[in-house]
Amino acid sequence: MAIRKIREMGDEVLTKVCKPVDKLTLRTRILIGDMLDTMYEAGGVGLAAPQVGILKRIVVIDVGEGPIVLINPEIVETAGEQTGDEGCLSLPGKSGVVTRPNYVKVKALDEDMNEIELEGEELLARAFCHEIDHLDGHMYVEKVEGGLHDTIMEEE
Repeated sequence: MAIRKIREMGDEVLTKVCKPVDKLTLRTRILIGDMLDTMYEAGGVGLAAPQVGILKRIVVIDVGEGPIVLINPEIVETAGEQTGDEGCLSLPGKSGVVTRPNYVKVKALDEDMNEIELEGEELLARAFCHEIDHLDGHMYVEKVEGGLHDTIMEEE
């Protein structure tokens, strides 16, 4: 697989609404593999297709429990509330406080185009919301409470 260039805030592609995926082609499978490789290489927990310049409704997430691939995801249920620091691979070195649901249920297609439903709490719920926002041309900075701040990078 390949590492793709992550588009940064200000790139017009990040403001576009993505198109649904109607069939899984070889190119789409390659894209998913590249997105996972790119996310891991960048040290992120999620990546949406527009972040690598592709206007398709695909996200990949890994909050430490293994990779999740969601095609045409939609949020079908939310509950509770959590407020915490959030960052984005498309805005490196910055983060901000965002309030999101603490529980999220999503409906999507998996890599074999089978319908799936997944539930997440805390970080996974936040990742679902954050990545699905990208598919509709939105970034977390629109929801930041109190402005952005520099992210403190941990020493390796």
